[in-house]
Parts: sequence; C-alpha cells; structure tokens
Amino acid sequence: MLLTEEPMHGYQLMQAIADRSGGRWTPSPGAIYPTINQLEDEGLVTVTADAGRKLVTLTDAGREYVEGRRDASADPFAAFASATPGADLRGLLEELHSATRQVARNGTEEQRTAAAKILTDARRSLYLLLADAPKAPEA
Repeated sequence: MLLTEEPMHGYQLMQAIADRSGGRWTPSPGAIYPTINQLEDEGLVTVTADAGRKLVTLTDAGREYVEGRRDASADPFAAFASATPGADLRGLLEELHSATRQVARNGTEEQRTAAAKILTDARRSLYLLLADAPKAPEA
C-alpha cells in the first residue's frame, strides 16, 4: 500500500510504518527485507540499486494486486489513527536503555547497585499496574 504512493528504500518503509502507526508499530529490518524479497519473488515489486541502497518499486502486477484488493482489504493503519494518543513508551524505554548503559559503563559499583534496584522496582511497578494492584510501598 505504501509503495503505491512512491518507491521507497527499506528504511523509508520502516519509517513510514512507524509514522503512520504513531510509533506503535516499528518493523525491524528482519521483518521488512524478507518481505521485500518475497514480494520481489512474486513479481509484485522490483528492487534496484539507488545510491548504494535498494529502491523498492511496485510493478504493474503489484499495482493491480493492490488496486484489486483496495475495497476488500482494511487499511492496516486505520486502527492506529483512531487510537487515543498515549505516552511514547517505546521512546521512553529507549531513553531508559541509554541511561542504563551509561551507568553500566561509567558508574561506580555503588551506582550500578542502585541502578539495579531502580530497574527491579520499575519492573515490579509495571506488573502491578497491569494487575490493577495498589502501588508498592515506598522503601
């Protein structure tokens, strides 16, 4: 569906999916590139070299395939558009991961021990949140 708008590189496809899903669905290269290979094997796309990157373009058969299913197929991004915007948990998790790596690499043993407790408490709190349990008492 995205390729009906314009040819794209694999990374552009990943970014477009992430953008249209509000960051809730970000496919990995391990999902995108095998899919591109499968579509190429089926004759629905062509892949050409463009400035050292692979540009994916729909073939005529690919356009016919998409158009023939446009009315019967649901827009895969529609559910994301109607979803209430929420906190960017993925972004926050990436920031937490980065901070944790910095403590692991550069922190003292005391700081690493304190970080381990913070992470353990955060994990526990998230599971309690899912269980609708009261918040764990402060230490």
